[in-house]
Formats: sequence, C-alpha cells, structure tokens
Amino acid sequence: MPRVKRGVNAKKKRKSVLKAAKGYRAGRGHLYRIASEAVDRALAYAFAHRKSKKREIRSLWIARINAAARMNGITYSRLMSGLLKANVALDRKCLADMAVNDPAGFSKVASTAKLSLAA
Repeated sequence: MPRVKRGVNAKKKRKSVLKAAKGYRAGRGHLYRIASEAVDRALAYAFAHRKSKKREIRSLWIARINAAARMNGITYSRLMSGLLKANVALDRKCLADMAVNDPAGFSKVASTAKLSLAA
C-alpha cells in the first residue's frame, strides 16, 4: 500500500481544537491533549445545558404566573385548570409576559378562570 502523509489534516484538526479552547486557563488553552479533553467536556455541557435552560425558563414562567395569580386570589394550579375548562389557549410564556407587563389583562384572564371553575 502507498504511504499516507497526514500532516496537513492532523495540523488542521489540532488547530481547530486549540482555536475552540482559546481563552481557557493554563494548559487547557495551549496543550493539545489537555485542550482536546476540555473542549470535549465543554461541548457536552453545552449540549446538556441547552436542554436544561428550557426547563429553567419554564419554571420561571410558572413562578411569575403563580405570583400574579395569588395577587388575584387564585392559585396557579386552579388558574391553569380554569383556563383549560374555559378553552383559553394561552401558553405559559404568554401568561408570564402578561403577568409582568399587563396586570389588568392578567386579572381579566384570572377572573375568566374563576368563572369557569365556579360553573
């Protein structure tokens, strides 16, 4: 078999890893083997935390909705149940935004939920 020279490809791979590790402290930003491990770990954390970020944001929305709902004399779970019964199609993101930026509109939504629970 013919000889394969891999210098160009190997250098390109090492260069891309070290570029990704730019700004890391000590050998993690300069030494290829250590930088490679650090970059692999960083990419794994980035993947996982993109998923967990969505969970954290949703829990923030729920906390905001709950606080606004309690100001209107209803709990979060009863509010969501009432909105489901009333066929109000507002998601948690919209409700949280409304709770922060439009308290009057949120109180109308909360009263709609209360009415549907009473009926």
